[in-house]
Amino acid sequence: MSTSIVIADDHPLMLRGLTDFLTSKGFNIVGSAADGNTAYNLIVKLKPEIAILDIRMPHKTGLEIAEACKKNDLPTKVILITFDKEEDVYDQAIDFGVYGYILKEFAIEEIEICISHVIKNERYFSEEIASYLNHNTHSKPNELEKLTKSELKIVKLISENKTSSGIAEELSISVRTVDKHRSNIVNKLGLDNKPTSLSIWANLNKQHF
Repeated sequence: MSTSIVIADDHPLMLRGLTDFLTSKGFNIVGSAADGNTAYNLIVKLKPEIAILDIRMPHKTGLEIAEACKKNDLPTKVILITFDKEEDVYDQAIDFGVYGYILKEFAIEEIEICISHVIKNERYFSEEIASYLNHNTHSKPNELEKLTKSELKIVKLISENKTSSGIAEELSISVRTVDKHRSNIVNKLGLDNKPTSLSIWANLNKQHF
């Protein structure tokens, strides 16, 4: 059965464009909305596998919907589309358990790739976002020498937008062990403890892995 999706955007052309594109790719668009309240009500009623939401909509923002989904343990995985490149918005998205975060100008190009990750319980964030955020996380060649082989494997998987549980499954280790490695990596690289820092660093430096 094809993946069930709700789409919400207050820009009619974007809403129609995404709906038509994903329908043509065989996805099951079970509902669409032009405002946040309607979108959230559809999610509660239909419980789609994925909700693709504009961050800034009337009545309820995409971030507020993501927060409500997390608070109420709804099974729907949220993908946000946005023009926002601010770090605090990105951080909030991570805190609210968002699975995908892509820029609007690349939405049609990236949405199918993003969905393919999300349906496998993997997070996907546009590479373009990393170039706007936390520029101090660029690597120096010798930084990678600080990491063990196990840590390098984990950083490579993080650069592929895999979650801790996804990494644990792939490497046949526990999530607790992955999280311990992540903490060690952050300390060795001198990154801050924000949830996004290691993900951004890994995406910026994936060509080195």
